[in-house]
Amino acid sequence: MTLRGSGLPTVTLGSGESLLFGRSPHHALPDDDPGDALRVTAIDLPRCAPHVSRLLGELVVGDEIARLRWHGSGETQVSSLFDAPGGARRVTLAEGMSLLLDEGENMLVVMRGRQTGPDTYDDLSIVVDVATSTPAVPPRPRSADETGELDAAATAPAPQLPPRSREWYVALALAEPWLSGTDDYPRPPSNREIYERVLHWHGYAWNLERAQRVDDAIRVISALAFGPREDPFNAGRGRAQNVRFAIGRRTAEVRLVTVEDLDTVERAAAARKVPPAVS
Repeated sequence: MTLRGSGLPTVTLGSGESLLFGRSPHHALPDDDPGDALRVTAIDLPRCAPHVSRLLGELVVGDEIARLRWHGSGETQVSSLFDAPGGARRVTLAEGMSLLLDEGENMLVVMRGRQTGPDTYDDLSIVVDVATSTPAVPPRPRSADETGELDAAATAPAPQLPPRSREWYVALALAEPWLSGTDDYPRPPSNREIYERVLHWHGYAWNLERAQRVDDAIRVISALAFGPREDPFNAGRGRAQNVRFAIGRRTAEVRLVTVEDLDTVERAAAARKVPPAVS
């Protein structure tokens, strides 16, 4: 695990180590067992405002987990972006609360925690990168051997939408709020927004300017994401917008489209742009 921030030296921790951080956290270092003192370190955060607690937080690294224990009198907001259903999360910690950190980049923000002038303050941001030292998982057995015969014990691929198909692009636009993590409370995009996103990514949007064609594609996505028994279109109840919300979230959860897919189409759209002509 690595901790870094503006004006802060990079600190790296391994399994079994802990780090105390805050305005002046050294008073909290253990002094009973020298062995414990070697496993616990403390670091002052630069330019902390005087109202920031001397001990803000404690990072504890285990063999398979990294935990943040919050000791500050004020709250902190923790946001993370990771390869998981929903793509991101944002939570608020108060004094005495703990949180298991996600693998990847976690950002801690202490509101008005950094002093920029005699009476001016800015947010204090700290980034905690969590990486695992677990060896890579060996590849799954192939579903067919070299003779072409199927291996019944091998794991088959999950049902997916045809890549780069009309329904695949609609699924990406529908799930984008959950994949991008840009909103605490994502809302499903409208038919017009879906059409415009597909046109931006692909340069061609089939016939999605017609709202009925967008609805048809969403029904296909819903049937694949939920299956026939749980398909909300078959339930016959609930508001249409609530149904679309559930389908968008489920599409991200079962990875019909992924964060990597979203990044790929955004890059493709950026590469396709032609600079304006110089008159």
